Amino acid sequence: MSGPPSPLIENYLMEAGFWHVANIGQGCKPDPKLINALIERWRPEMPTFHLPCGECTITLEDVQLQLGLPVDESVLTGSVQSADWGAICYDLLGAIWIIFKEVRSR
Repeated sequence: MSGPPSPLIENYLMEAGFWHVANIGQGCKPDPKLINALIERWRPEMPTFHLPCGECTITLEDVQLQLGLPVDESVLTGSVQSADWGAICYDLLGAIWIIFKEVRSR
């Protein structure tokens, strides 16, 4: 993470109840071994993680409980067309998150 979200969107994040989510991970360093282990165990056809104890998936309820997100308000939706998602993410949140996506050749 490069720092806290932009002051330009602070009020919007607070109003939507996402301020604490935008600040998660400040000062944290991702563990590449852990990320690689999760990537190796991801099965996109299900979509689940295949673990020694069985299959595991992450539900919206899990995300809501872990991040403390409000789920009793109006839904925020929108559409953005961009070739540079990193720039969009940085403009809106003040940081760039890397999202891993498996690309399979056909």
